[in-house]
Amino acid sequence: MTKALMILGTTSNAGKSMVTAGLARVFKRKGYKVAPFKAQNMALNSYITKEGLEMGRAQVVQAEAAGIEPDVRMNPVLLKPSSDRKSQVIVMGKVYKTLAARDYYKEKKKLFPKILQAFESLKEDYDLILCEGAGSPSEINLKDQDMVNMGFAKASKTPCIIVGDIDRGGVFASLAGTMLLFDKEERDLTKGFVINKFRGDEKILEPGLDKLEEITGRPVLGVVPYLDVDIEDEDSLSDHLNHYRKKGRIQIAVIRTPRISNATDFHALSLHPEVDLTYVTKPEDLEEADMIILPGSKSTMDDFKWMKEKGLDSKILQKKTKGTPILGICGGYQMLGDQMEDPYGVESGGELRGLGLLPMTTVFSKKKTTTQCQGRVQEIEGFYSCWSGLDFKGYEIHMGQSDLGKEVQSLHTNSSQSQGACLENVAGTYVHGFLDQEEIIQKLVEALLEKKHLKGEETAFNYEDYKEEQFDKLADALEKALDMEKLEEMIF
Repeated sequence: MTKALMILGTTSNAGKSMVTAGLARVFKRKGYKVAPFKAQNMALNSYITKEGLEMGRAQVVQAEAAGIEPDVRMNPVLLKPSSDRKSQVIVMGKVYKTLAARDYYKEKKKLFPKILQAFESLKEDYDLILCEGAGSPSEINLKDQDMVNMGFAKASKTPCIIVGDIDRGGVFASLAGTMLLFDKEERDLTKGFVINKFRGDEKILEPGLDKLEEITGRPVLGVVPYLDVDIEDEDSLSDHLNHYRKKGRIQIAVIRTPRISNATDFHALSLHPEVDLTYVTKPEDLEEADMIILPGSKSTMDDFKWMKEKGLDSKILQKKTKGTPILGICGGYQMLGDQMEDPYGVESGGELRGLGLLPMTTVFSKKKTTTQCQGRVQEIEGFYSCWSGLDFKGYEIHMGQSDLGKEVQSLHTNSSQSQGACLENVAGTYVHGFLDQEEIIQKLVEALLEKKHLKGEETAFNYEDYKEEQFDKLADALEKALDMEKLEEMIF
């Protein structure tokens, strides 16, 4: 019989996603067939499966840790905020509706059976399901509508552990307080605690750990140290977007728009030894940039209006004139064109002039494009000729279709007709994951170094190998920190 374990956190960012990914790798190495699961995810970082279905990237990362193919059943409901009050609701990989929060709550009774059905279906194919919660499980104002934390645990009879972030302070109060707000059934399902992100000598914690166990009647399964592990983050609030590496000879600036999506597109690039990649919000931050990237966006037109208000558009045009390479991904690609039109009110409606760096008009359509793709970069001219003939793979998620002018070169060709364009030192593509490819990154870095009259070195970086090393490093740390024997008893 398939077993399951739910990993909850006392707060958002307590580390439950990381613990879930780490345990997925631990149990994979023990010979179990493991799958991740999150009933409902809210994030602008999403992924397209082989079937063309959309799911949250957090469960994709956990699936990678488990050594399995991402499956939309692992994240049956995905919420993608499109404004401060509305979200696009993705159900089993397909667009369901765009709803305000109060309207979404009315839909939950219809969605919960689909969540349970996806979970039960996964259980038929795997030995162990690791279920991740969301935010805090003790939000008493939302309890009657909960279907991702204890509401799901009770309906599926799944035992739980709770992760607390000691780095924030107040970890004992948050763990004990969470238990205090649980009803009896919820307390019975809770089997233990994990203290996460600890710095220092663990012995000083022992009196607190003993007292916590006495108060709650639940064991502390272990204390996980603050780890230097680089696992892809769930959303745009991650530390990666605030971290200025200041290490490479190449300065790459990514515009951090308010509704940035799939910021993970640039994680692999940021890890290259020659690259200093930063996320910027002000024109002056672009002054020293050797390259500027416009990322994907959940609301392209609104994000472009924000860029204009900040004066970033003028600075980008100025840098382009001086020869700085400009690259746009998905929504950022759409911004590079002459015109964006929204006749159906998919975004904010109306028309908006773009940067005018590519002769292109984008019309936002009602139908969403969701597909995996692969192909080869065409023989192109200009700065991006460094990519000519290189293979790529990735996936598309967008609402708009873009028509190119005659004077622009198509960036790549492939069986699914994924679009990209190139003109002099400006390029764009709809393909997420384009910059995950080792050779594409390396050729780009070499071209940027050459542009600065610097000699490049053989510093190729394999992103897939790096991810595997990080998963194993995380799993090693969890196996050392946690009482795995006790945890396995709880599960099996």
